Amino acid sequence: MSEFYVDPMTQREKIDWMLETAGWAAIPVPPVEDPAAPRAGYTYTIGLESGFGHPEVVVFGLAPAPARNLLELVIGQIKAGVELPVSQPFVGLLDGGLRAMLAPVDLDEHRALFGDLAETYGEQDWRVLQFIWPDRSGAFPWEADWPHHLRLAQPIIGS
Repeated sequence: MSEFYVDPMTQREKIDWMLETAGWAAIPVPPVEDPAAPRAGYTYTIGLESGFGHPEVVVFGLAPAPARNLLELVIGQIKAGVELPVSQPFVGLLDGGLRAMLAPVDLDEHRALFGDLAETYGEQDWRVLQFIWPDRSGAFPWEADWPHHLRLAQPIIGS
């Protein structure tokens, strides 16, 4: 009897395969659990800038599968030609009339978070928007009603 063996793909091969098959890729990054400098996990896209002329999108504080589902909602709107507002809350994307927001990320400060983007685009310019999600009551992280237990879940790197 022979053993089952799968030749694992490299990260670059996975990204190239996702870009080829779907036109975009979702890159999950695990959280940093260092008490001195904790950071929530996050997922970001690759392929929106080159495929749709739209900034890439990052979402913090969600597990990879729900983050990808949320990114698919955003990308569905982009593919449909909907121009989502930037730097202002909007409704219509999330259930229950909950607000969401897209905010530009300062890449001079946060470029290191997106290593696979830098590798993919090389010298080509690229942009990133942070998708900011509300808590169940509809509060954003900077609002007084944001739950204390979620304070580290969604750092705001967009402006």
